[in-house]
Amino acid sequence: MVGRGFASIFWGMVADRIGRKPVIVFSLFTVIVFNTLFGLSVKYWMAITTRLLLGALNGFLAPIKAYSIEVCRDDEQALGISIVNTAWGLGLIIGPAIGGYLAQPAKQYPHIFHDKSTFGRLPYLLPCLCISIFATFALISCIWLPETLHKHNKFEMRAETAEAGTTQESTESPKKSLWKNWPLMSSIITYCVFSLHDTAYSEIFSLWTVSGRKYGGLSFSSKDVGQVLTVAGVSLLVYQIFVYRWLNNTLGPVNSTRIASALSIPIIAAYPFMTHLSGIRLGLALYIAAMIKSVLAITRVSGTSLLQNNAVILVGTEAPARSVLSR
Repeated sequence: MVGRGFASIFWGMVADRIGRKPVIVFSLFTVIVFNTLFGLSVKYWMAITTRLLLGALNGFLAPIKAYSIEVCRDDEQALGISIVNTAWGLGLIIGPAIGGYLAQPAKQYPHIFHDKSTFGRLPYLLPCLCISIFATFALISCIWLPETLHKHNKFEMRAETAEAGTTQESTESPKKSLWKNWPLMSSIITYCVFSLHDTAYSEIFSLWTVSGRKYGGLSFSSKDVGQVLTVAGVSLLVYQIFVYRWLNNTLGPVNSTRIASALSIPIIAAYPFMTHLSGIRLGLALYIAAMIKSVLAITRVSGTSLLQNNAVILVGTEAPARSVLSR
């Protein structure tokens, strides 16, 4: 996250300069390389270095969101951005699930993996290899990925033409600074707050569930945690395909984000009380809470992403910007 924080703006500028596809391809390549090296780490400094480089050289999150807007019609933008954010949410859920099932394979599956084998000596290489293989298939699929930067440039030219038609001045009107675009800044602040919220949840959840009861945890095994996260991931797919687009059309991105944010508070507050449950009641409560939390997180992220894109698309063009914000 530190690497991404320092480099993400740079990669966004690169994507606007040379195109979305080159940044996406390069980022997938770095995932394959440095994620594998992370699994091969035998020293703490090596693990930290590979993760830092993985974040710093991985710049496709912002270009992918821009890409999803540029390839979709106006009436399909909510679906496009929700697919991207659902993929991100699935990564946060299925990734730890893969780790839960495949980490320390010699310990979890002693009849398949021996302590002296490669996966016995490198207990976290197997899940990292699985993710790298998946990223390899994604990289290969980029062969059929069309570039969309030209669509963005054409859109800006049309916007500038419309702006020129509404003014009597022949000189080009200066564009507004992004820092003075309040709709953009407010949506970014909201996105930052709930990104912190969701990242903290994803990091703490696994630690809490595997911690002992005497420490306030649930004493789950890694495999149990993986099952909970897998079910939450399936709920995201169902929600994204059948529900979110209708919800966005009905409530709009602002109201859906507000409602999801408010409902997240009691859901998160209920987790500590689950330590008093056991058996079927614990499983039922935990699975339902995990599914609802995932759905609310995707609703928030999708809503703020739509607001950001709508605020940025026509920055500097007053009349078109008003039409976007009115929608």
